[in-house]
Amino acid sequence: MIDVNKQGEVWVFAEQHKRKLEDTSLELLSKGRELADILKVPLAAVLLGENISELCEKLGHYGADKVYLAEHPLLGHYQTSSYAKIIDGLIEKHKPQIVLYGATPCGRDLAPRIASAIKAGLTADCTDLQIGNHEIKKTGEVYGNLLLQIRPAFGGNIIATIINYDRWPQMATVREGVMPMPEPDVTRKAEVVKEAVHLSQTDLAIEILAEHMQAKKVNLKASRVIVAGGAGVGSKDNFKMIWDLAHCLGGSPGATRAAVDLGFIDRDHQVGQTGTTVRPSLYIAAGISGAIQHQAGMSGSQKIIAINNDPEAPIFNVAHYKIVGDLNTVVPMMIKAIKEKV
Repeated sequence: MIDVNKQGEVWVFAEQHKRKLEDTSLELLSKGRELADILKVPLAAVLLGENISELCEKLGHYGADKVYLAEHPLLGHYQTSSYAKIIDGLIEKHKPQIVLYGATPCGRDLAPRIASAIKAGLTADCTDLQIGNHEIKKTGEVYGNLLLQIRPAFGGNIIATIINYDRWPQMATVREGVMPMPEPDVTRKAEVVKEAVHLSQTDLAIEILAEHMQAKKVNLKASRVIVAGGAGVGSKDNFKMIWDLAHCLGGSPGATRAAVDLGFIDRDHQVGQTGTTVRPSLYIAAGISGAIQHQAGMSGSQKIIAINNDPEAPIFNVAHYKIVGDLNTVVPMMIKAIKEKV
């Protein structure tokens, strides 16, 4: 077996905006910690920005052994060119074997630019990461300790495992919410490595005059109860039932991509492969057929109740409780029963 473990570190790009770390980066530290422990190498976070040194402590609490800190006034606002230039240089200097990014708008913009510059592979929108072996069939060579980058492919109809044994670092973006948020350990401290930053205004493609960010209307990841509707709900007016049931249970309304595309509800409520990945205590799926793209975003829920008039609907394969019936009858009955009990 060819052991390709070059003892390079496992890195997580610690995305921050306005001195607040993105949840996706903290989730990635959980998986990064697992991968680094298997490989017996340090886990490092890469943190870029302006006046952000206080975030290093939190990254240590969430599992980082080391934080590469790059601070500069021109890093105060994210821009692809400046961030890519700094991270390209850090990769060339420290030679990590794995670099992970959140599949956020920022991560999806930054990671391909870095991959192109350093001529490394990149797997987008992974839903799982593992360490394993790979055999080259033609030669019989077996490579060990590779990053197995797992993601849905061909419209979600298959799950693909992608490996990169000859062009390093191995890089991947990981979807928000697919990795569990680790519990912080306030006794952990990370080594902070301050990196020199050499940037000028010519390194920036644009000048940012003002930045406006709109918060999401709903935080599905934090909801303990989600009631989601699909195209089977039928109309935007009918979707009021989904809202009513969610509010009765103290939860949040969710939706499939089909329901969002039909205009029943806005995209902030979308659950699934192209929406938010959720793990609530209770997930109620009404009028949802259960395509694999939707299942990818909710199958980790503790309890799933599915309501569908088709007994062969795929959603029933992941449901703990199955109600075969017309949601227009079942959902009002549920709302009535909950209100009477309250």
